[in-house]
Amino acid sequence: MGKDVEEVAASLVREYLSRKGLKKTIACMDEELPRTSLSINNRSDLRRILHLESLYKRNKSEEHPLKSMLEIVVQERMRKSGDAKRSSVMDSRTRLSGAPASAFAEDDDGARVWRGPDLTDQHRASLSVSESSSAVSQPIAPVSANETPPPKSERGVSSSGQDGLLPAGKVWSSSVRKSEDVDGQGNRTSRMRRGILAGPITTSTQENSRRRPARKAAGSLCLLTKPDDDSDRANWMSQSSSVEPDGIDPSETDSSGSVSSHRPSMNNDGSDGLQRVKSHKNKSARSPRVDGLHMEGMVLDDIDDDDDDEEDLRGLSAGPVLRSSPPQLNLDKHPMDQQTATALKEIIFGSPVMCFSEEWKRQSFTFSNTPDLRYGIVQKKGGPCGVLAAVQATVLQKLLFERSSSDSTSERLRVSDAVRTKCLAEAVAEILWRAGGRKKATVAVNSGRSLFTPVGRYRSEGVLETITCVSVEGLDDLQLLLRQNIQQFESGPFGCVLLIVSAILSRTVQMVRGDMDVPTSTLIGAHGYCTQELVNLLLCGRAVSNVFNDELKLDSGNGNFTLLKGVRERCNVGLLSLFEHYNICKVGSHLKTPRFPLWVVCSESHFSVLFSLCEDLMSSRWSTREFDLYYYDGLANQQEPIRLTVYPASAVKASNSEDTDLDLTPPLELCIRTRWADAVVSWNESEPIL
Repeated sequence: MGKDVEEVAASLVREYLSRKGLKKTIACMDEELPRTSLSINNRSDLRRILHLESLYKRNKSEEHPLKSMLEIVVQERMRKSGDAKRSSVMDSRTRLSGAPASAFAEDDDGARVWRGPDLTDQHRASLSVSESSSAVSQPIAPVSANETPPPKSERGVSSSGQDGLLPAGKVWSSSVRKSEDVDGQGNRTSRMRRGILAGPITTSTQENSRRRPARKAAGSLCLLTKPDDDSDRANWMSQSSSVEPDGIDPSETDSSGSVSSHRPSMNNDGSDGLQRVKSHKNKSARSPRVDGLHMEGMVLDDIDDDDDDEEDLRGLSAGPVLRSSPPQLNLDKHPMDQQTATALKEIIFGSPVMCFSEEWKRQSFTFSNTPDLRYGIVQKKGGPCGVLAAVQATVLQKLLFERSSSDSTSERLRVSDAVRTKCLAEAVAEILWRAGGRKKATVAVNSGRSLFTPVGRYRSEGVLETITCVSVEGLDDLQLLLRQNIQQFESGPFGCVLLIVSAILSRTVQMVRGDMDVPTSTLIGAHGYCTQELVNLLLCGRAVSNVFNDELKLDSGNGNFTLLKGVRERCNVGLLSLFEHYNICKVGSHLKTPRFPLWVVCSESHFSVLFSLCEDLMSSRWSTREFDLYYYDGLANQQEPIRLTVYPASAVKASNSEDTDLDLTPPLELCIRTRWADAVVSWNESEPIL
């Protein structure tokens, strides 16, 4: 139960950070508190678990609705707390306002004091809450620590006729009231009428010389809580008796709790007391007003009374924040414009009036939850398989061969959520950095709103119009940027589209078009399938149209020739094609023998992934020994790994395989034989994929 509460609370905080746009903070939180299978990533689910449907609907109907659920919960709790406090205060004031005139009497100074029934502690606490929440600087009556609380409370009346609660034995001075009523500013009189300045006042001379913010701020805030039982009430009364009045130093009170007549100590130049007053005024000016924050009824604990210690605490609290906050990037951000969006559509589809299909828009790089296939990216519909296979192979490269871990290679496939997300961010960073010539990269980020209004022949679809382009010139900056925004690629929407747009912008539209043999070629062909140009852009950083090595010149006659562009260097991830088996194309060694034993397999107009756990599979020691290959197809709804055992050039196996019918040979085996000629493949009790 405790773990569930922790996950729901963390999800609530993530929802708040997301709604506030604090992406760097979310990335930092995910790094220190990684998401688990219990984490809630859907706002509707989180709203249902916390039973916030009614509050959410009511908030949406407000003129200025709150953005996050955390704010909605806090607003509701503060509203309920405020209603309860106001109800208690109004009940106490209602009882006192109906008191007859005989309940008051005049003392020797001519001031009216309360002579009615005793006020209970509950009434006193309620009125203290009301008046404390009206102004932080309210003076509080001094009570000596050796003095027992008076058995009765007395009611004083100001010259304005407004009743004000006074502790026993303390009354308003008539001379002070008269001098303040004729004050030219009129501020104190108006505030007295509102009941803010309730408390003991001696003489105007003493008050003016000692008017400073309360030194015991934490002690005065304890009056905001109401005691629940007798023992708590005794502690509460003892606590409140140690509070000094506003602007009065404890050294300036005598044993009876009254204010002494001597003035605060000063240096010879009289600057010490003045400097202290200025210092207190400056600090109080920076403090937020309690009533401005609507925080009545809130209890504040563990706050040091010393103002100097407060500065140290602020300094200490700033340290960890600076260490834990992600580095600030100097990013070049600019919104998508119609000219760029038009150029993107022309290079992707061939026309600005064409749009991404629903299969493309809904596809992101979401991982499988099947226990033995958690490394696999799931494909929802046909179409984006070439992009998914290229990213899948690069994720396996990071997971199996570039991650420092004491686990065996097979154990690394049992990956956690945090690790596979990290590998996805690193894989996307490598693809974009390679496309940018290892000098720069551009990341397309979904802003969630339309950034331009299309005109002319351009057809809007709600994808390219929402993109913000973020450019970086360093690999470290690129990796950090993607870690902060990887959720857009992993869970979408438009994760797959964002990747190909990022790759094109990193390479630039002009250079992508220059990579192709025919400038009018596109990256998405008929039926929404990936072309070889798009797959090559992700595998080798160039949108070349062929899979052979380097370039090929064809003589066109009359001294003219046609230049066909291929793969210039050895790639990290390779490619095997069924078209090579049918002699339609020739895959060069740069793709057939990659740096890592990872291959994108092109078979029957579909792309999938073939990989080995042995990093040195390309070495000569495997030329006559059998080895295992693993096959993953994100569209095949796999429920368990498919392990193939390959027997390369074995005479016995080859002679036994001569009589086999090639028409019944699985296409995957034919692709494997383009790399290991005459190899025999065992499916190890898995059903062959025909």
